[in-house]
Amino acid sequence: MASQSSIEWTDATWNPVTGCSKVSAGCKFCYAERLAFRLQAMGQPRYADGFSVRLHDDLLDAPRRWRSSRLVFVNSMSDLFHESVPLPFVRQVFQTMSQCPQHVFQILTKRSRRLKESAAALPWPENVWMGFSVENSRVLSRVKDLLEVPAAVRFLSCEPLIGPLDGLPLDGIDWVIVGGESGPGARPMRREWAMSVLRQCRTRGVPFFFKQWGGARKKTTGRKLNGRTYDEMPRCRVEEGRAFS
Repeated sequence: MASQSSIEWTDATWNPVTGCSKVSAGCKFCYAERLAFRLQAMGQPRYADGFSVRLHDDLLDAPRRWRSSRLVFVNSMSDLFHESVPLPFVRQVFQTMSQCPQHVFQILTKRSRRLKESAAALPWPENVWMGFSVENSRVLSRVKDLLEVPAAVRFLSCEPLIGPLDGLPLDGIDWVIVGGESGPGARPMRREWAMSVLRQCRTRGVPFFFKQWGGARKKTTGRKLNGRTYDEMPRCRVEEGRAFS
């Protein structure tokens, strides 16, 4: 089964890969790393190696067995385009997604160069949404790489937003998520950073999703920006067993 998710912009998670390694400032207080070590301490066999990258072949076919359509976050506990994940395994993940048009699959990576180099070798069905994590202006080059990927939906996850993102290149981007860092040591997100991204989305007509303010206790800071929630999604939906834009 898929794991039901508390992440506001998805329904469930699917983790044929677990484990990762840090590549930029946004990784400093990785929630997945904390959770992996917690699961290791609890004796969960998939996390026996903690946060080391592991492939789970037995989970590759899992989405084929799900009865109801859902939004699925792929590898919430890893990065599908991590250098330790062989391209043939990535292809198998994409093959499963291609053969499950009743679901929408949401992929996030920070490894834009590897995705860009691998994209031509992968199928790109309309039910695969491809996103990059963009936490501050130092990694804006990831957006340019995303625009070269032939995904039906391209999106940005500006979470944790730890610096200003003025001048976002949003032409060709279908969705933007903004969120503050949460958990121990969380770095604060300034309101003006979130507002800048919102204004840019409004100018370009890009759907905007405000996930959270974050902080050590994210439930107390909530999800409201300007006194309201922003739960906008790409102009795409699951209908009659297929993903339509």
